[in-house]
Amino acid sequence: MAEKEISQAVISRLPRYFRYLGDLKERGVERISSQELSDIMNVTASQIRQDFNNFGGFGQQGYGYNVSYLYDEISKILGIDKEHSLVIIGAGHLGKAIAGYTNFTRRGFVFKGAFDKDPSLYGTKIRDVEVRPIDEVEDFIRNNGIEIAVLTIPKDQAVPMAHKLAECGIKAIWNFAHVDLDVPDNIQVENVHLSDSLMKLSYNINRYETTINPRKEG
Repeated sequence: MAEKEISQAVISRLPRYFRYLGDLKERGVERISSQELSDIMNVTASQIRQDFNNFGGFGQQGYGYNVSYLYDEISKILGIDKEHSLVIIGAGHLGKAIAGYTNFTRRGFVFKGAFDKDPSLYGTKIRDVEVRPIDEVEDFIRNNGIEIAVLTIPKDQAVPMAHKLAECGIKAIWNFAHVDLDVPDNIQVENVHLSDSLMKLSYNINRYETTINPRKEG
């Protein structure tokens, strides 16, 4: 049977389910209904059931969901039941902040290398990982089985770097540069444009203020 195509909307909700289930698990909650999960997450119960049915359901009528089991199953679906090695390209403030976020390690994302073109950073360390010259990144990826590259470099550097990464066998790029990357289809790219999020926030502030304080015309 051909694998079912899952919409990006469903996939985007999986990490949120995982996070809430993790909180429930830590609190000792053993089972939960779709309605109870709906009340916590502000997602309709029918949407939750539809989302989980894409992967086989996981629940039992009259019982609901086993929290620990569902947490583990979503972990497998997301692929975070195993380790993924990553390097950060761009050891500036953003790169250091990302590398220093230890929650990534708890989720199985292991920080193995940092690279920059600034000689003054060579030999300095981020969480015991030494910053290396950017010219060494391709050999490092090949020799260490690196799966994910995190780009925190200017956009004019990001495009040629993405091409180099494609040639040395990288599987995925987490792109913080303000540019869209043109890479082969087998390389997964997740773009994170921080300013876009702020502009969306600004829009929602403006829309809310306009709604409660409409301007009078005339």
